[in-house]
Amino acid sequence: MTPHNEAKEGDYADIVLLPGDPLRAKWIAENFFEHPKLVNSVRNCLGYTGTWQGIPVSVQATGMGQPSTAIYVHELLNVYKAKTLVRVGTSGGLTTDVKVRDIVLGLSASTDSAINNDTFAPYTYAPFANFELVKAADAFATSQMLECHIGGLVSSDTFYLDDPAKSYETLARHGVLAVEMEAATIYTLAHRFGARALAICTVSDCLITGEEIDPSERESSLDTMVEMALTAATQ
Repeated sequence: MTPHNEAKEGDYADIVLLPGDPLRAKWIAENFFEHPKLVNSVRNCLGYTGTWQGIPVSVQATGMGQPSTAIYVHELLNVYKAKTLVRVGTSGGLTTDVKVRDIVLGLSASTDSAINNDTFAPYTYAPFANFELVKAADAFATSQMLECHIGGLVSSDTFYLDDPAKSYETLARHGVLAVEMEAATIYTLAHRFGARALAICTVSDCLITGEEIDPSERESSLDTMVEMALTAATQ
């Protein structure tokens, strides 16, 4: 156990889905897992383990932002020995080609965070996804004829900006498709500790057009993304 997690050794499966929202973790466990068991409720950052198509799987909420995510991911990898991490979350589209409800597979994750500065200075580290997970998720998208984009994410520490479209304009010109708040840290820690990782994000709003989905959909109607994540992670 840790100060942030009451689960015992062996309570988590090798495969862990990582939503930010604890209620989304609960929803995933109740709607996708066979025989889900609550293994962590510290700070209401809920974690569950069950099976999917007979394969052991877990889900653990990370909270919002890279500092919170780093705590849960570090402990999942080092204390609970997770091997595959798949972020399932929402993102803001940065181009008009990426529309609301489309799915983005984060091939890489830029960031404005200083969280890695002390570790990598004088270099700028470029964290990236596991290629086998990307291939498996893309194959699922193709088989289901989903609107799926593969490219860069940016993990930002700032949610509210005066002019978001302008703030991310340069990144968008360089292939960054969407903004979220966790992928860069997940990728970095996965590489550091020898695990596989992928961020799969449903576009909940477009920073260019202003279109967005209803807030209630962010919690519970992202079933295609979760099925994609489980399919890719269990290949």
